[in-house]
Amino acid sequence: MGVARLLAKGWIVFCLYAGAHAVLRALGANIPMAVAIQQIGICIALFGAMGLLFVGGYGAASSHLLGRFRPDQLTPGFNEIVFLAFACASFFMQAIYAPAHLTGPVPGSLEAAIRFAVPGQRALEGGLGVCGLDGGRMLSSAFAWVLAFIFLGSALSRVRLAAGIVRLERKHRPEPLGATMLAFLLGVASLVGFQLLFMGTGYGFVPCSLLSGVLGDVLIGIAPLMLSYLILAALTDLLALGDEA
Repeated sequence: MGVARLLAKGWIVFCLYAGAHAVLRALGANIPMAVAIQQIGICIALFGAMGLLFVGGYGAASSHLLGRFRPDQLTPGFNEIVFLAFACASFFMQAIYAPAHLTGPVPGSLEAAIRFAVPGQRALEGGLGVCGLDGGRMLSSAFAWVLAFIFLGSALSRVRLAAGIVRLERKHRPEPLGATMLAFLLGVASLVGFQLLFMGTGYGFVPCSLLSGVLGDVLIGIAPLMLSYLILAALTDLLALGDEA
């Protein structure tokens, strides 16, 4: 997957997910739905356009702008459709289920399992405890990690096919950064994200004001899924470097 498409899709998902949580918070503050959607929709459109302009600037820096980046390249494939379905499930957990089910055998078992497997879950719980926050955030994070594992495991079963498709695409539209450099950059980004989120290093730098806001909702609800997608993209481009892909 090229950098332009990866950045564009990631920014669109971030804007939509953050906007949905902003609308939900506005409704909780007794703001009429029409007013909330109108005001926040304008912000989403502006921020989305700003990010896509940045992606367009990256494409314009190469000599393959028209051939490399087209609107149809943003059309979701199978992995993207699964990702979007899981993102909707994560939002449902955060917005509806988790706040109403803070305790119980199912939430407790899920949180305990992820707390054992994911060091970042323990780091997040420590940060939430210091800030005096919960409101279903721990359960939402645990559920997001489960979805991330399922998505990555499912996508890895088809990663060689995806790598072969990438190799075919590059014969017609070479990557401006070069295939090796792109795989290296995605690999580094994946390792950094793994350390910050899965190992939990990044949670120590997140202030309480962020954890309790919209950005905290995005970090808890969609960041694990986005990390799994980034790891998948890195592995796909790495395998695409080989002749057997």
